[in-house]
Amino acid sequence: MTDQTELRKEILYVHKHRFATKSFNPTKKIAEEDWMTIMEAARLSPSSFGYEPWKFLLVKNQQIKDDLQDIAWGARNSLYGASHFLIVLARKNLTGNSPHVKHMVEDVFGVPYSETSPQTIFFNNFQKNDFGLTDERSLFDWASKQTYIPLANMLTTAAYLGIDSVPIEGFNKESVENYLEKKKIINLDEFGVSYMAGFGYWDQEIPEKKRQSLSDIYDVIK
Repeated sequence: MTDQTELRKEILYVHKHRFATKSFNPTKKIAEEDWMTIMEAARLSPSSFGYEPWKFLLVKNQQIKDDLQDIAWGARNSLYGASHFLIVLARKNLTGNSPHVKHMVEDVFGVPYSETSPQTIFFNNFQKNDFGLTDERSLFDWASKQTYIPLANMLTTAAYLGIDSVPIEGFNKESVENYLEKKKIINLDEFGVSYMAGFGYWDQEIPEKKRQSLSDIYDVIK
């Protein structure tokens, strides 16, 4: 019982002290072992049907960071000071008949793939009839939602390791995507940008966390 009590305290401590860092110390770098632990937390994250419709780009190139300054206003502090800067992509037009799904089924799940298999038919029916995913935008939005699951896991894992972070949506999506395509970093037929994130060590005082009370957001339906 004591161990569980201490574990609960530790979990809540990490969440209470995790902060969306606005200013990073550019002289402090994340150890490679710590960074790969964060990325492994992302890799192990769940996704709908296990299809993992994501890709993670670690940007080290300084010219690319400089070029992103004007089109990713919310990322400027991270581009200047964060130890590690991620751009996270979501897959486009992911359906049961997509090459990526075939890859996941055969190469990852290790079972035969067929467009007429019960699994493929079930997935296509789920997308079309249950969630109404019938066009490119809705399919991308659905895939993008999946990418936020590893984001949460990365932020929490970083906090456990004493590493600060910030999720970023402050950018012009079209401009960033066109820039990355021009640089031959992404193929816009396959991927779109979901979000960015900075990781490093804060260079500011951490304010008190302010959230709604649990009673405002939590109801028990009996």
